[in-house]
Amino acid sequence: MARRASAEKKSKPAAVETQKSASWPQERALRRHLLELLRGGNAHLTFDEAIAGLPPKLRGAKPPGLPHTAWRLLEHMRIAQWDILEFSRNPRHVSPEFPAGYWPEGDAPPNDKAWQKSVKQFRADLKAIEDLVEDPATDLFAPLPHGEGQTILREALLVADHNAYHIAELVTVRRLLGAWES
Repeated sequence: MARRASAEKKSKPAAVETQKSASWPQERALRRHLLELLRGGNAHLTFDEAIAGLPPKLRGAKPPGLPHTAWRLLEHMRIAQWDILEFSRNPRHVSPEFPAGYWPEGDAPPNDKAWQKSVKQFRADLKAIEDLVEDPATDLFAPLPHGEGQTILREALLVADHNAYHIAELVTVRRLLGAWES
């Protein structure tokens, strides 16, 4: 995941020309499907469903046989999503060191405020990615000038895939801790 910005490459996400092509209805449909995938639902739980009602005392609890706690998963999701967002919109962004920079140090949040702050930031960054996808001025298909072939489409799919995977892990942690009602 680690990506380094080149100092000499300066760019913004590619903009669609003002003249829409004949494929514009298909592109609108693609954007709508991407937004649905990013938001969860359909075949996936939403982020909010996965964290709802998790007792604070279990946020740092590690089930036997699993390497992560709910806190570690939340922070990992937040950090990775933030990195992908910043890479997508900021050519000067420097990614955290992989893999250590994508995980918190401890198993438990220092306090409830830290948990709430992480949840709030996760939601804000997800909304920013959704806004980028939804904006018709964003060319989903153009390679990011500061990347190595990545596109906004690829980055949005990466966020959706990564979040879906770790949301499922959150549910597994909760089930093994007895904190999930089927």
